Amino acid sequence: MECTGQKAHQGNCTASMGFILLGFSDVPDLQGFLFGMFLIVYVIILMGNSFIIIITKVDFSLQTPMYFFLRNFSSSEICYVSVTVPRLLIDLCRQNRKISFLACATQMYFFLVLGATDCFILTVMAYDRYVAICNPLLYPLIMNNRLCVQLVAGCWMTGISVHVGFTYQIFSLPFCRSHQLNHFFCDVPPVLKLVCGDTFMTEMLIDVVTVVVVAILFMLILGSYVKIILTILKLPSAIGRAKAFSTCSSHLMVVALFFGSGVIAYLRPKSGHSTVMDKFLSLFYTTLTPVFNPIIYCLRNKEVMAALRKILLKWIVWDSKT
Repeated sequence: MECTGQKAHQGNCTASMGFILLGFSDVPDLQGFLFGMFLIVYVIILMGNSFIIIITKVDFSLQTPMYFFLRNFSSSEICYVSVTVPRLLIDLCRQNRKISFLACATQMYFFLVLGATDCFILTVMAYDRYVAICNPLLYPLIMNNRLCVQLVAGCWMTGISVHVGFTYQIFSLPFCRSHQLNHFFCDVPPVLKLVCGDTFMTEMLIDVVTVVVVAILFMLILGSYVKIILTILKLPSAIGRAKAFSTCSSHLMVVALFFGSGVIAYLRPKSGHSTVMDKFLSLFYTTLTPVFNPIIYCLRNKEVMAALRKILLKWIVWDSKT
C-alpha cells in the first residue's frame, strides 16, 4: 500500500499508519531457523557481557580503570543489542510486523545513542591504555576514580542531545513512497528510502556527522596506539613487550570490528547499496560484534581467565564443604 496525494505530501499517512518491518519475510521457510539462531546469539551476548560485568565487579584484582571501562562497554553492548534483537525475535514469530511511527523513531534514537556511546567508550579505553603504558608512574594519579567516572558519564551523555535533533530531523520529513520498511529494524538508510522529496541535505548531515565523529574518535585511538607501540618497542624486556602488546590487542580487535563495520555500513557509496547487503552489514554490527566482545576480552585475557579460575575454585571448595 502506498500513500499518495496531499495527505502523503504532508507526511501524515505514514505517521498515522506507522511502518511494516519486512525483515526476513522474503524467506518464510527459514523463519524458525532464524528465530532459533538469533535467540541463541542474543542469549550468548547477554550471558557473555553479563559475565564480564559481574567478574570485573566482584574480583578485587580487576578493580582497575581498564576493567571499569570494560564493564561499562559491556553494559552498553547489552542495551545496544536489546534495542533491535528482541523486536526481531518477536517479528519472526508473527505475521503482523507493524511498528508505530513513534516506536520506530524511539528505536532509531536509542540505537544511535548507544552506538555513539560504544564509540566514545572505546576511545576512552584507548586513552587508558596510553596512560598505563606511556606514563605508568603517573597512571594511578591521572586515572583516578573521579576522572574515570567523569569520562564514563561523558560517554553516556554526549550522544543524547545530539541524536534528539538528528532523529527529529529524519522523522519530520514527509514519508509518502510506502510504509513497508525493508529491514529488520528502523535504521537510518532504509528509513530515508521511504522519504519523498529531496533528501540530499539530510544525507549530507548524516555523512558529515558520521565522518566527523568517527574520524575524530578513530584518530584519537590511532594516535594513542602509535605512541603506545613506540613506547613498547623501547622496552628492554621481551616479556614486558609481550605483556604490553597482549593488553592492547584485545581492544584493537574490538575497535577494528566495531568501527570497520559501521564505516562500511554508513559511508559506502549509494550505488553500492542493496537490501541484502544492508541487512547483512546490520546483522554484523548489531549482533556479531557484541558476540565477539566477551569472547575476545575473556579468552584472550589472562587476568580475566585467572579471576574465573579463582571464582570456580572457591565455588568448588564451598560446594564440597556443603
